[in-house]
Amino acid sequence: MNTTPTKSDLYEQVARIGKALSSPKRLELIELLAQGEKPVELLARQSRMDMRLTSAHLKALREARLVETRRDGKFIHYRLSGPDVAALWMTLREAAEEHLVELRVALEQLAAQPDALSSESRESLLAKARSGDIVVIDVRPAQEYEAGHLPGARSMPLAELEKRLADLPADKAIVAYCRGPFCVMSDEAVALLRARGFSAHKITDGVTEWAASGLPIEH
Repeated sequence: MNTTPTKSDLYEQVARIGKALSSPKRLELIELLAQGEKPVELLARQSRMDMRLTSAHLKALREARLVETRRDGKFIHYRLSGPDVAALWMTLREAAEEHLVELRVALEQLAAQPDALSSESRESLLAKARSGDIVVIDVRPAQEYEAGHLPGARSMPLAELEKRLADLPADKAIVAYCRGPFCVMSDEAVALLRARGFSAHKITDGVTEWAASGLPIEH
């Protein structure tokens, strides 16, 4: 019997990845895991799904070898199986933006908001942060910050921000970021900061976008 794979067999193997990525919620889980390893309970909370559905989506991602697990006592932690999975999500998102006018219009509307720092290059932002001209804050949960963050950024989780306003200088511009262009935590942070009298802006980059551009990430 001839066991040599056929052309269809090869395409079928690649299609496994496409099938695993065909769910919006699975894409969201990949974006969440691009921020660092997380237990299933936390993934369920952050994706606003119940445990059963979250586990089912994670199982599909695991069967496609896109995520791996680690057991810690009774808890199961998930992580991406490699940095290429985060890059795949970003490439897919960018291709969608290029070809889907609906997504492009939605993102342009977000970028047109007055709190977006659209004219600032990554290199310029990095130079200003290092010189102390601006303060960059990471408004993701602290564990995501610890897994990797933009150089010089301060951890100021959105849930703690209002109580920690005294830690921020009133005479410098504050630049907030979160998980990338689909994340709205930075919008909420900027709205809060501006309401309290700060000069605040956001950038749409997250750690994944920053790393993909070849710029350093701190741990």
